Amino acid sequence: MDDFVCNKLTEWGLSEWIGSFKEHGIGKESLYCLTRNEDIDKLIPKMGPKLIFMKRLKLLQVRPSTSAAAKRNLDPEGESSVGQSPTKHQHKAIPGPSPAKRKLDPEGESSEGQSPTKHQHKAIPGPSPEATILFDVKTIMGHVHERLRKQQPTKLNNFLKNKIRELKIDKKELVGVFGKTGAGKSSLINAVLREKHLLPSGSVSACTSVMIKVEANMDNSKYEADIEFITVEEWRNELWSMCQFLWNADQKKHAAADGGDDDDGSDGDDDDFDDVEHRDIEEKLSALYGEEWKQKKTSHEDLMDNKYFREIPEFFFSRKKTLTAQTAKELSAQFIKYTRSDSKQEEGRKEIKRWYWPLVKSVTVKVPNNDLQHVTLVDLPGNGDRNKSRDEMWKEIVTKCSTVWIVTDINRAASEKEPWEILKGAASFIGNGGQCQYIHFICTKSDCIEEADDNDIYAQILKRNRRAKEAVNAEFNKQKHIKKHFSEDTFEVFTVSSKRFLQRKCLQPEDTEIPKLQRFLKNLNDSHSETVNYVSGAHGILSLIQGASCRDGANKNTAVCAELEHNLNHQICKVKTVMAETYKAFQICLDAGVERSRSSCEKELSSFLYPRKKGGKKRCGFHGTLKCVVKYGGIHKPKKGAAINLNMKLSSHLTDSIDEEFRRTFPQTKEKCGAFKGVINSFSLNTERLIDKYKTHKDVKLQLVFLKTEEDMMKIKLNQMIRECKKLIYSSLTETVEKTMQTSYERAAVFKGKDTLKNMRNTLEQHVHDSKDTMFKQAKNNMLKNLNDLQKFILLALKNTMMESIELSLKTDEHSIPDVSEELVRVEKYYYDLQQMKSSH
Repeated sequence: MDDFVCNKLTEWGLSEWIGSFKEHGIGKESLYCLTRNEDIDKLIPKMGPKLIFMKRLKLLQVRPSTSAAAKRNLDPEGESSVGQSPTKHQHKAIPGPSPAKRKLDPEGESSEGQSPTKHQHKAIPGPSPEATILFDVKTIMGHVHERLRKQQPTKLNNFLKNKIRELKIDKKELVGVFGKTGAGKSSLINAVLREKHLLPSGSVSACTSVMIKVEANMDNSKYEADIEFITVEEWRNELWSMCQFLWNADQKKHAAADGGDDDDGSDGDDDDFDDVEHRDIEEKLSALYGEEWKQKKTSHEDLMDNKYFREIPEFFFSRKKTLTAQTAKELSAQFIKYTRSDSKQEEGRKEIKRWYWPLVKSVTVKVPNNDLQHVTLVDLPGNGDRNKSRDEMWKEIVTKCSTVWIVTDINRAASEKEPWEILKGAASFIGNGGQCQYIHFICTKSDCIEEADDNDIYAQILKRNRRAKEAVNAEFNKQKHIKKHFSEDTFEVFTVSSKRFLQRKCLQPEDTEIPKLQRFLKNLNDSHSETVNYVSGAHGILSLIQGASCRDGANKNTAVCAELEHNLNHQICKVKTVMAETYKAFQICLDAGVERSRSSCEKELSSFLYPRKKGGKKRCGFHGTLKCVVKYGGIHKPKKGAAINLNMKLSSHLTDSIDEEFRRTFPQTKEKCGAFKGVINSFSLNTERLIDKYKTHKDVKLQLVFLKTEEDMMKIKLNQMIRECKKLIYSSLTETVEKTMQTSYERAAVFKGKDTLKNMRNTLEQHVHDSKDTMFKQAKNNMLKNLNDLQKFILLALKNTMMESIELSLKTDEHSIPDVSEELVRVEKYYYDLQQMKSSH
């Protein structure tokens, strides 16, 4: 068995099976030959680990060929070569539109897809210094883990193996891209990535419900798209609902034609709504079924026939469909049918062209030779979606976005309602209920101006762009709801021209502001701390191992332990004090919020149930809107316009009461002191002073280096956990109200016929009147319980993690510990190299 197999199994979290592979003589070459399930069963009989192995092996086997990998100094898994000097590899920068770096034809087309004799293929970058370091350190830790595995299991031995397995911290920075169809989102993403033909635009209409993720392909050198579908059951239920709506609409139409009484209490107010709903359903069914769904005898079960899904068998097996191509243009042509549609079929064409976007949950597009490996751009619908799984994915992605781009046409950018409605509707999900640190309001098509005088157009564009920025910033300052979650330092306006950037006409590249966005993404990618965290953790673990192997000072250890435990108790007391103050502050805020909610909830509900136009006139179409609100649990997401969320409206006084305190307790930006007034970030056992004090005692110094690293790693993990928990804490207020209101929605949804609108209104009004004394108190209590649970967990984690580390590093007397002096020297060098790289950025 060779080191390659050992390293792979360790990296995949399957190190306990190394012995089995060694016993059967599985080396690098034979690993690539493993294809039969029965052979894998002999190596890994357990189902869970076996499935993980099979998935990883499949990915490994589809990597680029050895010759291609050799050109990139990569091993078969795409990792950089071990032992390469970091100085030999320069970190790839996102290029500006320099002719020397990338040839464009007169229309700004890239050389992609052109004959090699005419254009040189896009250069394949070598691995960055960080990637080289990361791979080398992972290899070192794989060897160390194997040496530990061969030794007698002890408490310290198991502790060290677990620490090595826990080292990997891998996540992506998400950039959410919002904007209505036609705003220029696709062109913007294409320009930023310098892939003009990647996301389609123009001749076919975009589907606003499909989420498109764009990220670097770290597996191979092809363009790929992973299509994820909704479930078969979800589509069957959706079909039934749509067919029911169409049948009811048909019955109503016939009754009206016959002069019959079709009064359902709506006084005709829902006609406009029904028309919009009808058009949406027709668009969705026509995309997938052409005209076949209009046949009178067709039922929703008929529309589930396999013949409609022959091209996508993955849909029935709940599997992703993967598309691959050599160029962006080829891939775009393949996946367009999963994200967009064209209502016009080609004349004379017998075969129906199917558009599968109604079945698609998300599309992940992977771009090769792109160094934004830690960043994912996500083209998002503005309101989420009626489909439950798509809406849950929307919420999950939105709450994880560290940056949000609001994209709109520069014409009337400040005054147009839709981009501000999108930002307002998402504010609670990306703000206190999320983790967004930057909002970029991006005005596209900044070059679209009358070109009466070519000599003056450049100055006109720059002048208009300055005015647009001023107007948008002024409008942001008027958005009270948004500013509850964000301050001015998180908001920035860009005026971009994707077309001019690619064509290099009229505007200088910097004036298109595309390079500015590229640099932002590059910095976002480079600030990702996976490599730093991994190497730092490895440095600490090796320090602990080496310190334990040459331990010679029990008396010194006793004194150090006493001081560390004293420092730990002191720090825990500080954390407890701040947390008690925080809990009390939220309690006071929520008490006030409960009282305001109780006294005003019926008025808030009335303003929703009896909407008026400007001038006091009755608003038409509300009957159908309310039917959707009660059907979908208090939430209605129309295709156009702002989403309606009655639960948020009823809980608004509760959330308003805590918004400021919440921002202080859980600040969004990295520059702030951190959660709970910075008490977590400032937590310290004062190990640096002790390291200096015992610098002449090698074993103690090494143990203290581990404790300092362990302290840092623990704070990183705690801050990540706090970031996720605070979202749940904030959303619990609205979720409690939603849960309490659910029974009234269910009762209101069953009304039909005469007086339906009146009965729905009465049901909701009576429920709120009966529940107002308990509903908001329950919401308050649930939030405080969640906050208290988080605080308890943090205190236990701080105390138990550090006490265990002190015990095992300074009090355990074990001698069967391997010597890792050489490994420590190499990793220590990498550690200091990374610190210098980080400080030079």
